[in-house]
Amino acid sequence: MAMKIVRHGLEMREFFNSSMYNVAQWFPGHMAAGLKNMQNKLKSVDCIIEVHDARVPLTGRNPLFGQTLLGIKPHILILNKMDLTNLRHKSRILEALQDQGIKEVIFTNCKKPDSRGIKSILPTVSRLIKESDRYNRADEQDYSAMIIGIPNVGKSSIINALRAKHLRRGRASAVGDTPGITRSVMERIKICEDPKVYLIDTPGILSPQIGDVETGLKLALVNTIKEHLVGEDIIADYLLFWLHSNGFSRFIGSYFDVEDENNIIIIIRQIMSTINNWVLSVKTHNGYEKRPDITLAATRFLKAFRTGNLGKVMLDD
Repeated sequence: MAMKIVRHGLEMREFFNSSMYNVAQWFPGHMAAGLKNMQNKLKSVDCIIEVHDARVPLTGRNPLFGQTLLGIKPHILILNKMDLTNLRHKSRILEALQDQGIKEVIFTNCKKPDSRGIKSILPTVSRLIKESDRYNRADEQDYSAMIIGIPNVGKSSIINALRAKHLRRGRASAVGDTPGITRSVMERIKICEDPKVYLIDTPGILSPQIGDVETGLKLALVNTIKEHLVGEDIIADYLLFWLHSNGFSRFIGSYFDVEDENNIIIIIRQIMSTINNWVLSVKTHNGYEKRPDITLAATRFLKAFRTGNLGKVMLDD
C-alpha cells in the first residue's frame, strides 16, 4: 500500500500505489499500419516535424520514430501547448533533449498563429532542408514535410496555425480534444506559397510498449490515451496525488470551491455537491434510482487540469 505522511495537518501520500495496474492494457495495438504508411511516404518528404506535449517533454515520445523515421531526414521537435506548461526549467529540458541528439527544438502555442514559436517553424524547416542532401527530391521546387507524434499533442492544430499564419486560410485538418482524430496518412496540405511548402498530416502513434505505469499515467493526464482505457477515476486519483506532491493542491480549493483533501473520493463528492443534476439513472430490481455520476465529476476534475485552471505544470521532473 502507498505510504502516507502528514503535512500542514493533511494526510499525504508519499508515493502513488501503481502496482495494481497493468499498463499493457492501456495501449491499442492497431497503430502498426499507420507507422508503415508513414515509412512508405518518406521518399516524398524533405523533413520530419515531430510534435509532442511540452508538459511531458521527456516522457512518452515513441521510440519507434527514432528507429524508423528520424535520422533519415532532418528532424525538428515541436513542444506544443507551452501555454499550459511551467517553463521554469526550460534550459534543463533542452539540455536533456540535446543529450538525446535532438538539436532543433521549438516551443509553441498553436492557439496563437502569430506567436514566436509558430513563426519560427517555417524558417527552421527551410534552413534544414537547404542544408541537407535531398537525394531523390533534389530537383523538386517545393518543400514537403511530414508531421508526426503520439495522439492528441496538436499536430493538426500546428498545421492549421501555419496555414493561418502564412496563407491566411482556415482549417485543413480536423482537430479535437480527444486522441485519434486523424485516422490515416493524408495527402499533402499546403501551408505556404513562397516558398511553396506542404505538410503531410499523420495519425498519432503510441509506442506499443511503455516501461512503467507512471509514464502511462502521465500520458493519460495530458490526454494522449483515451480515458476509458485507463479509467477516469484512476487518472483523477493520480492527478490529485501529483498536485499535492508538487505544491499545486491550493488550486483545487480555489477553482472548485472545495476543501483541500487528499482522498479522490472526497474530492469527487465535493465537486458533485457544487453542481446540480450530476446523477445517473441506474436500473435496479426495484426500478430506477439516482446515483452520483462519479465518472462525469472525475472528467471535470481532469478537464480543469488540462485547460490550465489548476496551474501551469511540468510533469517531467
